[in-house]
Amino acid sequence: MERARGAVKRLLLEGLGWTLVVVGIAALVLPGPGLLLLFAGMAVLSQQYEWAERRLEPIKRQALKAAADGVRTVPRIAASALGALTVAGVGVLWGVSPPVPGWWPLDEGLWLPGGWGFGASLIVSSVIALALLGYAVKRFYGVDEAEADRQIDAETPHADAHRSR
Repeated sequence: MERARGAVKRLLLEGLGWTLVVVGIAALVLPGPGLLLLFAGMAVLSQQYEWAERRLEPIKRQALKAAADGVRTVPRIAASALGALTVAGVGVLWGVSPPVPGWWPLDEGLWLPGGWGFGASLIVSSVIALALLGYAVKRFYGVDEAEADRQIDAETPHADAHRSR
């Protein structure tokens, strides 16, 4: 019985880990917190696989570097906030699902399919993005690049060692 419970737990963790990795990779190019989801998936998989554990710190390092770079200037912060708010607005529009406009060239069934389910996922992605932006602003805004790099190096001390394996 204990063995079966362990197998089920492993299967569920692996399923969750791989799902987060795949969604994270997709979110690198689609709206959403791609590096965060990728990091979360690798963190789950690192409980089962040494190869995932070795790649965890470099992903964390890359995510922190992107956060620091993304808040280096006020225009970058404003663009990120505007982008996240735009995604939330599209989510609301998707959920409300207004009538198909006359200019829509495709079948009416292809106008904003998915309703509130998809719209809510966009809104949640936007909230997560704004929260991460707030974290990055609090942690890295006004910090020069060298100091940000020192902070990141202190938090991810083994990133270079993993890269050389």
